Amino acid sequence: MNPTLPHGLTVAHWCILAAALLPLLCAYIAKWGLLRTPRGKGGFDNADPRGWLARQGDWRARANAAQANSFEGLPFFIGAVLLAGMLGAPQGRLDLLAVLYVLLRLGYIVAYVGHMPTARSAVWGLGFLVNVAIFLLGWR
Repeated sequence: MNPTLPHGLTVAHWCILAAALLPLLCAYIAKWGLLRTPRGKGGFDNADPRGWLARQGDWRARANAAQANSFEGLPFFIGAVLLAGMLGAPQGRLDLLAVLYVLLRLGYIVAYVGHMPTARSAVWGLGFLVNVAIFLLGWR
């Protein structure tokens, strides 16, 4: 039997939720400090959020790009976790790899927003490899 947390959810399942929240964190970072500033003074434009984000530069633009990348990687992570669970992968390893993936994604966001392109690419690659490992975990 798989070790679970309350309500039958495993750590890996909760990591799916955590990974799904990371794009929202990136969006908040991109808008940080300008949510209460009036539109006329450069503040966030909720009437045209995509246009406003497209006009941003520097770290705000990088936070928005990290948001897009976080959404792009999410389906593979969700699928890998669910497949590994369905195939009876060892739950402890699955949980550990899922937590590692989320931590690497956080590191990716920090490296992206902080303009560390080499570190960003390395962390992205590690996260991808961890996701492949999750996908293959239940393979026998």
